[in-house]
Amino acid sequence: MYQVEDYYEAQTVEEALTLLAGDPERQIIAGGTDLLLKMRDGVVESAKLVSIRNIGKLQSISLDQEKKITIGPLATFTDLADSDLINSQIPILTEAALTVGGPQIRRMATVGGNICNGVPSADSAPPLLALDALLNLQHIGGERVVPLKDFYRGPGRVDLRPGELLTGILINETSYRSFGGCYIKFSPRKAMDLAIIGVAVTCRVAEKTRFDQVRIALGVAGPTPLRCPGAEDFARGRGVDSETLLKTGKLALDSAQARDSHRASREYREHLIKELTGRALKTAFIRAGGEIDA
Repeated sequence: MYQVEDYYEAQTVEEALTLLAGDPERQIIAGGTDLLLKMRDGVVESAKLVSIRNIGKLQSISLDQEKKITIGPLATFTDLADSDLINSQIPILTEAALTVGGPQIRRMATVGGNICNGVPSADSAPPLLALDALLNLQHIGGERVVPLKDFYRGPGRVDLRPGELLTGILINETSYRSFGGCYIKFSPRKAMDLAIIGVAVTCRVAEKTRFDQVRIALGVAGPTPLRCPGAEDFARGRGVDSETLLKTGKLALDSAQARDSHRASREYREHLIKELTGRALKTAFIRAGGEIDA
């Protein structure tokens, strides 16, 4: 059921990269909450595994002198929820972290694994997209930085090249300073369930009455987590009233590719996108210091 051909526990990033470069079939394992399920269900029939769970620096959450927040890919969802830095600076990520599974899953599942699996229902993806997150991808010869919005290539497919390792999730000060945020996960149950739709909004206000900057991201609204540029452009600079919130929610559908599934119909998902986008916009605006009557 769990066919593991070989298994290495890397102690450093350099060791992990060397192992990956030596055999392109090797896969990274951290918390294992996704990969082990794929192996159990036969989606992955056999595996050569490189564990990175002992590389302590990949679990850190830090703030540098330029006020850039770096989240290590081994940070668990419990780490995010317990971090004073995350809670004080980007609480939308705490909001999302607390919706993931139950306490046991949150202690094991890593934010890096959640991103790199490329699934549309990843709860960390919409808030990180709405924070304009960047990914630091390292390989044996160097590194590159990729915007999260460009990382997703299709269902379960991401722009992680052979031999590469995600070593940091980067959020610049200009992407979170003075922004309010809101993440809404809609699922049949309040706990231990995947989202039918996830909506994340971050915004900055001008003169307490209108949007200055707006970012809107959706999960389970298409084959990958996605941003809504048309809706963002419409809302930017506008006063905040019920008409703006409704119109922005409708425009979010232009970016979505909702589908029918055994969990929800396309029509139901589209209704949720319109409704929840407006709700998240309103909440994020108020959290950013805006005043609203809508």
